[in-house]
Amino acid sequence: MSHSTLPRLEPAGIDGWMVRLFDTIEENNLLWLTALTHDCEAAFGKALVDLVPSYTTLLVIFDPMQISPWKARGHLVDILARLVPDDVGGEGELHELATWYDPSVGPDLARVAELSGMTPDSVIKTHSYQEYRVFALGFSPGFAFMGLLDDSLTCPRMDTPRQKVPAGSVAIAGQQTAAYPAVTPGGWNLIGRTAARLFDRNRDGFSLLKVGDRVRFVAVDRQTFENEGGDTTPLASTREEARS
Repeated sequence: MSHSTLPRLEPAGIDGWMVRLFDTIEENNLLWLTALTHDCEAAFGKALVDLVPSYTTLLVIFDPMQISPWKARGHLVDILARLVPDDVGGEGELHELATWYDPSVGPDLARVAELSGMTPDSVIKTHSYQEYRVFALGFSPGFAFMGLLDDSLTCPRMDTPRQKVPAGSVAIAGQQTAAYPAVTPGGWNLIGRTAARLFDRNRDGFSLLKVGDRVRFVAVDRQTFENEGGDTTPLASTREEARS
């Protein structure tokens, strides 16, 4: 936490405070955010409603009928004064997600290759070689924001988001990667599809991935993908959508 104005508390309505620990995205941030999460759980007890971590912040939502906003702020000031990074359980659970990288299900694979100055095969190798950390959950249930991407794969989001992105779609945007847990709109670059079931209401905790977990996308062929239960229904590229 090197920035002189950090950490910082920002009001988030009558029932929340945004704790801003960092102003840049780095993997080591997670150790501090995990420690802050644990300390908030202990300090707020039953008055705590929810904790929403991101790459650089933690949103603390509390019950204003049990604790006033200013008393909640006092708890956070005390926590921050003694906060030390978490050095226990920092590795997180490793998930290997069987992924079929193919233009039929990853219609932006060629675009990413073009922007990166790479071949599609090189994009696949680079993306599947790296191990990613889950920094935050959000956007839709089970959607995990993961990073950090290799610098060579960094690319902007689509100018025009798709109205429907199929469940399991593996995507990248900026320094992040993700897999869509359900059919939703989305503007990330789609490069493949995983057979993993990322959100299941019958699973304890619902989401397969949790903040702090590690993820590796394992490249598989179409037959293996189908055997794992993957959906091979093709998806048009944005250029094809524009022509239709």
